[in-house]
Amino acid sequence: MIIKMKSRCHTVLCVDDEVQILNSLKRLLRKEDYNLLTASSAAEGILVMNENDVSLVISDQRMPGESGIEFLTTIKRIYPEVIRILLSGYTDIDTITESVNKGHIYKLILKPWNDQNLILDIRQSLEQYELIQTNKALHKTVMEQNEELRVINDNLEMLVNMRTKDLEIQNKALQLSRVMIDDMPFPIIGISQEMIIVYKNKKACLLTDSTDFTVGSDISSSITAELMEKIRVALSYCVPLLVENIYFFGKKYTFNICPLSEEFQGDGVFLVLY
Repeated sequence: MIIKMKSRCHTVLCVDDEVQILNSLKRLLRKEDYNLLTASSAAEGILVMNENDVSLVISDQRMPGESGIEFLTTIKRIYPEVIRILLSGYTDIDTITESVNKGHIYKLILKPWNDQNLILDIRQSLEQYELIQTNKALHKTVMEQNEELRVINDNLEMLVNMRTKDLEIQNKALQLSRVMIDDMPFPIIGISQEMIIVYKNKKACLLTDSTDFTVGSDISSSITAELMEKIRVALSYCVPLLVENIYFFGKKYTFNICPLSEEFQGDGVFLVLY
């Protein structure tokens, strides 16, 4: 027997050999957004399960032919995702607790039940069912995405192998460029837009042993205000500037201020000292 609700959401099957119990559950759940099915025995319940997409089964424990525990254990084997609730009196509590611990039953509700508590228990059980279905769908999606990624990775592997040699050459060129700059016969200092020293080649390291002139320190304490202003101009307008006769650690130098270009434009400058 099916009681039509406002809109189809979940299908709930109630199994009990007592008609008054089934009628009580019908009255209690008639305002809930469920399709309610009923069966008077475990055998009839299996037939209903085979013909309907059931989310939740509520079964009485003491039924002729097959107990509620036996029935729900069968349901778990055939329909493992269906949520299973058992109704029982206190006399069967030890046997039922064992079955709950084994996972045959999701929730035990003792008779006589509290109507509001039963409604909440059913809602929570169906939320659990939805969570299981969501996780199942997510797992399927993840598996499909993993397969897509595997295909993409297989295709990328060939491309990566083709480009590896070029990357190795570029990396070697980068290393050589760094060594060449480091071995230049004149000092070269890299300055960020915050006026922080970010690089010194070997000659620049020999200018002084001052702790104020190390990578990571502010260069403003080591240069004149005039040179600071020229550096800011070069950063702002991204133009190279030549500044002559500037004292730097007790000696006069000509400073060639070279701003960075392309994507690093405005991020810093190189100071080349002569």
